[in-house]
Amino acid sequence: MRLTLLHARYQLLEILRVPIAVVGSMFFPAAAMLFFVVPFAGDDPVGATYATAAMVTFAVLSANVFQYGIGVAEDRDQPWNPYTRTLPAGPGPRLAGRILAGLALTYLAMLPVVVIAAVATAARVSAAQFLLGALGVAVVSVPFTLLGLAIGYSLPSKAAIVVAQVIFFPLAFGGGLLSAPDDAPGFVKVIAPYLPSRGAVELMWTAVTDWRPDPVALGMLGGWIVALAGLAGWAYRRDEGRRFT
Repeated sequence: MRLTLLHARYQLLEILRVPIAVVGSMFFPAAAMLFFVVPFAGDDPVGATYATAAMVTFAVLSANVFQYGIGVAEDRDQPWNPYTRTLPAGPGPRLAGRILAGLALTYLAMLPVVVIAAVATAARVSAAQFLLGALGVAVVSVPFTLLGLAIGYSLPSKAAIVVAQVIFFPLAFGGGLLSAPDDAPGFVKVIAPYLPSRGAVELMWTAVTDWRPDPVALGMLGGWIVALAGLAGWAYRRDEGRRFT
């Protein structure tokens, strides 16, 4: 545990030394909230609550895909990373520390969304719903963390930047994060249940509203977590084999 916390502290300090990285992860969800939610659903308590939960999921998706996908790939180019992978402690504390640091930054990324919702919209939740939503953030970050790790460990940094950008928007739009639950375009309604972003936002809606989640979306989310865990593990072992054998 001490090594895990040490690695988490190191990761946080490294990221915070480049403030634009933190600002970027906070800016896009906040901008989407200001431009798409406040003008169109800000006065509707129910609509604003659903939209805020969707924007929180948007923030989780953005923070994890870019942070891990690009950050891990860039770290692999640095001499410090291969050195830490030769230490006798093994990969566990380092990976756990990275995930803890990433979770802290995920909560930081969603903070402007929550503040905007409280100040500029009619969205309202109970204390219990707020707590469930906060816990839900940690749960829905799992598939996107695994996706980012799979990208970061399988691709060089220049390619990882492109792939993370290409994957991010289809997941956000196709999962229905940019539309009301029952007001998405027809083709989005067809594909959304099969994307991890839809299962994630359904969990967030369930936590903060009376929404009944789609069993298909939740089942697919579980399948995505298993598949992405396998892909991330394969990418890590493949990268380790290439560097140390």
